[in-house]
Formats: sequence, C-alpha cells, structure tokens
Amino acid sequence: QVHLVESGGGLVQPGGSLTLSCAASGFTFNSYAMSWYRQAPGKERELVATITSAGNRNYADSVKGRFTISRDNGKNTVYLQMNSLKPGDTAVYFCSARANPWSTASWGQGTQVTVSS
Repeated sequence: QVHLVESGGGLVQPGGSLTLSCAASGFTFNSYAMSWYRQAPGKERELVATITSAGNRNYADSVKGRFTISRDNGKNTVYLQMNSLKPGDTAVYFCSARANPWSTASWGQGTQVTVSS
C-alpha cells in the first residue's frame, strides 16, 4: 500500500545545502503527517522534522533554524531543505508517513547524506 521513495542525498561540504525529496504513493497523501528521520552509524534513529496534514511543522533542536520541511500535495511529495550542513548531519535520511500520531509509520528506503570536506 504505502510506498515512499527518497532521493536527493549525496556528498556536500560543511556549510553547504542539500534538498531531499520523498515521492509518496498508495495512500491519501494530503491526509497523512509526513516526517524525516535520520540514522548515523552506531546511533539510534532520530526524528528530524514533521509536517502535519494541516501544515504544522516541528523540528529537532539540532536542526532548528537550518532545515525546512515542506510538502506539495499536488505532487504527493515531501521535501527537506537542509542548509548550513555540519559533519554531524551525516546519516541515512528516511521519509515516513503516518495517518495519526498513534498509528504505525511507514518508511522509505533511505538516502545517504554525507557532509565532509
């Protein structure tokens, strides 16, 4: 049913910018909250940002002011614009869709972001 495909990851220099995309299908996109998570090697998966169906946004303190989550309901796509990237942002970034806060999330396959000189 739910299918999520992340793209846009890659290698970027510290201080640089990158925009991730998540293409969604198999569900009523505009009714779901969409989130970005990330997981670095040896670390737990971390919630980065969420945008609800109403457009409300929430960010982890570690990325607040640097990252922006947005959605285009006409394209069934959620984005994560990442600015002022730091080496600590290096991780696999996952897209997640959830109908309700108490529902189990669906996940994409992830896209690698590496911040390094």
